[in-house]
Amino acid sequence: MRNRGMRDQEKGAAIPHDEAFKKLLQTFFAEFIELFFPELDVLLDHSHTRLLMQEQLVDIVGEEAKILDLLLETRYKALDAYILVHMEPQSSRKKDFSERMFIYFGRLFERHRKEHRLIIPIAIFTADEGGEEPDTFRMAIPGREIVRFHYWKVELRRHSWRRFVDSDNPVAAALLAKMGYNEKEKKEMRLAYLRMLLRLRRKLDDARIALLMSVADLYFKPDPEQDERIMRELMNDHPKEGEAIMELMPAWKRWGYEEGIEEGLLKGKEQGVAEGKAEGMAEERAKVVRKMLAKGLDAAQIADMLDLTHDEVQRIGKR
Repeated sequence: MRNRGMRDQEKGAAIPHDEAFKKLLQTFFAEFIELFFPELDVLLDHSHTRLLMQEQLVDIVGEEAKILDLLLETRYKALDAYILVHMEPQSSRKKDFSERMFIYFGRLFERHRKEHRLIIPIAIFTADEGGEEPDTFRMAIPGREIVRFHYWKVELRRHSWRRFVDSDNPVAAALLAKMGYNEKEKKEMRLAYLRMLLRLRRKLDDARIALLMSVADLYFKPDPEQDERIMRELMNDHPKEGEAIMELMPAWKRWGYEEGIEEGLLKGKEQGVAEGKAEGMAEERAKVVRKMLAKGLDAAQIADMLDLTHDEVQRIGKR
């Protein structure tokens, strides 16, 4: 049986998987297609890709309005024409999901068939458990098939993390913790993620690195003891790189590699640990915000990427 991603979130914790994917895919659409659908990637001209405005589709049967998660326009080389790519992240199993994908496709076709020659639907399944997800909606009677609708799909838990560790694709780094792995591989996987991040920081600006980290952070459950061992190992093997990671990773620092956790552990006080986490998170996030502002990003964009308010970004910038 294939190893699956461990359930790193505490039970009951609400993790906005779909929203995280939307931000990631808006920024790294070409890299996502290249990573999971290389045969499709060669057919597209990504220089003409643009995100369309949120599109509301009405399900007449269910009397329900649905805003599509992600709808992009790009150019299909062979047709020399614009096409649509509909991407639908799904973090939980839904019995009627295939039917919904068919309905969304029908609504898009009805609305856009004159301007766009093709519509490519892609489902992205991010759940940690469950059986194989469908990729087909079918309607038939005995002796006659009425409809067979196929869509592309990605099931992250069915991809082994080891396949991606040598990749410089930013999407692979952001989603590594959602790939299939077992408990014994957790430390090795996290170390591989950090090494991927080190390579990527030479190619991406601070804003994009911050986006990757904010997405990956959703899938790592804090484990201070194990994380400290990982960081110590990385810094022993690559001192300069280890220090760079500490500077770049607000999530890792807030889990406690500085004064708060150290002091809290020495004193045996939960209060010290909690305060250290909060202070570390605030200070490191402020550093990232200041770097982004220095690069010329506007406050609204930074607030969206780091889940801060516009006022918080402005206050940090004035310090």
